Amino acid sequence: METDIMKDDKTNNGQTRKRVAILDDHTMMRGGMKVFIDSLPDFVCCWEAGDCRTASGKIETDMPDVMLVDITLPDRNGLEFIKDMHAVHPQLAMLVLSMHDEAYYAHRALKAGAKGYIMKNVSHDEYEAALRKVAGGGTWLSEKVSEQILQAYSSGSLPRQEGGLDTLTDREFEIFQLMGEGRGTHEIAEALRISNKTVDVHRMNMRHKLKLEDGAAVTRFAIRWVESRRLAPA
Repeated sequence: METDIMKDDKTNNGQTRKRVAILDDHTMMRGGMKVFIDSLPDFVCCWEAGDCRTASGKIETDMPDVMLVDITLPDRNGLEFIKDMHAVHPQLAMLVLSMHDEAYYAHRALKAGAKGYIMKNVSHDEYEAALRKVAGGGTWLSEKVSEQILQAYSSGSLPRQEGGLDTLTDREFEIFQLMGEGRGTHEIAEALRISNKTVDVHRMNMRHKLKLEDGAAVTRFAIRWVESRRLAPA
């Protein structure tokens, strides 16, 4: 006899629904995505988590087909989480769902093991298209970023970031971008839910990797870099 949970995983015609998990630290975002996923006839939200530790435990006991993952999470960077999950569970399709600009992070997400990247501010139709593409074994990126990456590979060179930014870890790059937006140490620490000391350690590591003379030089570079992206033609 089927349990209620088993029935929930079936569509009206008896086919198995794709099971989707959500990893996002914003309760309202998780709730909205759950309602949206459950509204699709062939998908069901199997569970939600607000941090990487909780998600890791749930994955071991209740493996989803697809996982939506934010980048900025309270206990660690989402891309680092994706790297770990991809190494242990390569069959798990992960789709990054983030407010961070796709142009900055899409290649890093794919390199980490994600199957796609989508911004949180897109339409429900685009959410659904991305979810279906990734659930079906494909890869999802916006048309603009897909073209940029394909052009880079066709020219025989991997997409790179100028000034040595490709040497930064995902967390360092996240902090670098926040510095470029004019946020101070305390603001960055609050946004990423880490300590001021941790931010300072990352800043020092960035200084060494980027071969800059001091922390102020890192900040100036970050501000110029972010500003150049805002002024770049669409």
